[in-house]
Amino acid sequence: MGFLNNINKAGKDGIPSNWILLENKEQIDQALESSTKKQIAFFKHSTRCGISVQVKTRLEEQWDIDVEELDLYYLDLLSYRSLSDYIAEKTQVMHQSPQLIVVKDHKVIYNNSHFSINYDKIASLV
Repeated sequence: MGFLNNINKAGKDGIPSNWILLENKEQIDQALESSTKKQIAFFKHSTRCGISVQVKTRLEEQWDIDVEELDLYYLDLLSYRSLSDYIAEKTQVMHQSPQLIVVKDHKVIYNNSHFSINYDKIASLV
């Protein structure tokens, strides 16, 4: 059922419509600033990496966190690799892929990569 739900939710560039596509540094700065009002998350994804594709698919199937609680920012690493470095600089979290970083009040409260990304843990933080 999750697969069918995500077909209906697909938005720009094949990502769920409730995920925000990152395309510039200003969006990252704005996202980090907004973390004082609600939590944000950055999901770094490489479309050529099989593990990254599997992790993204699993997140899409499970993701049910209300946008009023947390904004999820999606970064296509092949198109915007330099933005990953910028996120690493701003969060002080070394780049990995796939990677999910959750930020609250400008502080990283969750960071994991590959198959260690745990949706239930993320949801429990919200």
